[in-house]
Amino acid sequence: MEHHHMSAKALKCSFAMKKVEYLGHFISRNGVETDSKKIEDVAKWNIPTSVKDLRSFLGLARYYRKFVKSYAVISKPLTNLLKKGVFTWNQEANKAFEKLKVALTTALVLALPNFSKQFTVETYGSNDGIGQFSCMKIILLPILAGPWVQNNRSCQYMRKNC
Repeated sequence: MEHHHMSAKALKCSFAMKKVEYLGHFISRNGVETDSKKIEDVAKWNIPTSVKDLRSFLGLARYYRKFVKSYAVISKPLTNLLKKGVFTWNQEANKAFEKLKVALTTALVLALPNFSKQFTVETYGSNDGIGQFSCMKIILLPILAGPWVQNNRSCQYMRKNC
């Protein structure tokens, strides 16, 4: 390291760890998992009573969206409430809120892709959103999820073996 004019502070270094915390996630040989403290916060979250409360909840939920299959579709009723002058909590919003909480609190460990083995990339789309994930044996590896842009709402499904 000295040869390349680099240094490391020993107090900030960890070696041979079985699990490492990084940006609100834990990374281990099994893959990437959520921070259990943050997920406990999600489980205890009260029903939002204002746009500010809803933004706070969706901000935390969005950070962990890669752990939730069809995140964009599940959260769409909530994101619709963020539009100016639209915030009125209803049964659809409540259902989406509870479904999102359950999905986040039962999140799986994301496996890292093994490029030496064959895996399948699958995409899905509907009128409300798009998503993509990779399958390796029975392990799901989410790659992308998001709502459709208003003028791009065609529905397609594609499967590709890699």
